[in-house]
Amino acid sequence: MNVFDIIGPVMIGPSSSHTAGAVRIGRVSWKILGQEVAKADIGMAGSFAQTYRGHGTDKAIVAGLLGMLPDDDRIRDSFTVAREQGLEFTISEVQIPHAHPNTVRIHLIGRDGKECAVQGSSVGGGNIHITSVNHMDTEFSGDADTLIIAHKDTLGMIASVTTTMAELGINIGNFKLNRPHRGFQAVMTLETDGAVSPEAIEKLRALPHIDSLVYLRPNQAGG
Repeated sequence: MNVFDIIGPVMIGPSSSHTAGAVRIGRVSWKILGQEVAKADIGMAGSFAQTYRGHGTDKAIVAGLLGMLPDDDRIRDSFTVAREQGLEFTISEVQIPHAHPNTVRIHLIGRDGKECAVQGSSVGGGNIHITSVNHMDTEFSGDADTLIIAHKDTLGMIASVTTTMAELGINIGNFKLNRPHRGFQAVMTLETDGAVSPEAIEKLRALPHIDSLVYLRPNQAGG
């Protein structure tokens, strides 16, 4: 058992689930977008929707979207920082059937017009599960080096990516594929047993039929 499972994360309170975990979800969403956030629509579900004002979950998510970590003193003032940096955001209460009680759905627009949608849950002790990226199911925690690869659903894509990773000496610890419709876009989520070099990232990005590749290191998720 990790010591942080017992004592919890280094964080600005009041709650590891409703504050630290929320910062991490926001930060992962920012990393997936890959640029500064211009506009964010934040939908709170379950207990997040019921308690976010008292626990500062709204400020925590906005802090993560600004790139802050869970122990950043500016979390309490994240709304002010957001206004200063030109980040527009809306917060609403939404229904997400069968989701974890501490779940948020975030739609982002970046400075260059890029968009992404992320759904994640804070599952206790500052730990998170990202369950959807761009409306496609995923399953990762941000605690391991993670590759999120959006690609065309075409013959041989899994073999192409995994063979290239094996040739580069990258061991895959966990793998998930989602394709809502055959022959359209799909998403691979791969957790690796160590860091992936910039050179390896570029080789993977250069593979045919890759639309985008996001690489998350554990510290980039705010762990």
